[in-house]
Amino acid sequence: CDLTAIPIANASMLDQATSAAEAMTLALRVGKSKSKKFMVADDVLPQMIRVIQTRAQPLGIEVCTPHAAYLACKDEYKRSMLGRIVGVSVDTRGNPAYRLALQTREQHIRREKATSNICTAQVLPAVVASMYAVYHGPIGLKRIAQRIATYTAILAKGLENAGVVVANASGFDTVVINTHEHTLSILQEAITDGFNLRRASSTSVGISLDETTTRDDIDRLWQLFIKDKSAQSQWHSFEKGMTTSIPHQLERTSAYLTHPVFHSHHIETNMLRYIRSLSDKDLALDRSMIPLGSCTMKLNATSEMIPITWPEFANIHPFSPVDQLQSYAMLDQQLRQWLCQATGYAGISL
Repeated sequence: CDLTAIPIANASMLDQATSAAEAMTLALRVGKSKSKKFMVADDVLPQMIRVIQTRAQPLGIEVCTPHAAYLACKDEYKRSMLGRIVGVSVDTRGNPAYRLALQTREQHIRREKATSNICTAQVLPAVVASMYAVYHGPIGLKRIAQRIATYTAILAKGLENAGVVVANASGFDTVVINTHEHTLSILQEAITDGFNLRRASSTSVGISLDETTTRDDIDRLWQLFIKDKSAQSQWHSFEKGMTTSIPHQLERTSAYLTHPVFHSHHIETNMLRYIRSLSDKDLALDRSMIPLGSCTMKLNATSEMIPITWPEFANIHPFSPVDQLQSYAMLDQQLRQWLCQATGYAGISL
């Protein structure tokens, strides 16, 4: 709520594309318009658009095209909102207590109207995302964002200085480059050099940066597009005083992450102690039997913390080329076979 400046939010969505799709169905439920047309900006990432289209089709919604898995809306729409929402209540002794105020997605609440239950396996990524914000705080998050936006502007400026045509005049983390008839060859050369670039169109390529991007990455990206080595861009020629490409009218001016917890745990030891203090308050399988039907507390095992730290698991992009996903396909197939053997079912979908 701090980050979006909207009164109510949840973090039970599967990913950002799923959040976008749920926002569409929320708008359909609470909106007064009878129209079933849903507008999506044409520069939204393709995986988000495709998930929205998949969800829209059985609902009869027409999708028209000209971030962490969160969804936020006005307080008056909270009973139409998906996911788990935690509220503050008062216990029998008059003390403040936190409780699950709404669980509209759960099967026993919506019965036959429930389309899915994706909260279960996603509490771990939600906790990771929230702890990321706790550790970095508002100043740290702003610094990370400014670095990404500055690197993006430097990448674009270096390309323009060498005569490469950059299609977007503004942006945060993405540069779109007009590549004309060289699109496919550039995409293939990028893969050979260790980059997956986005084919924005038949004549353009998109590059998105993040907090892991380095100067070396920028240099190698320049080399993909600037074949004349004498025209190679140099950092020192324009990096000082470099401004971002974010339009001034879109810059955030209000305060965010104002809760004291986002200002208190920026040292690793303090962060570790804070997380331990939270776990000490938890009712979990390592302390007692859980009598309630809380699938989330039962199914997020300690062992899940191991693979999310492996780049081979954590750093793959869902739209990576198929030939880069063979190990994932093997794991998927193997697990489905095991589950079919255990249950006697003819087929299982993951």
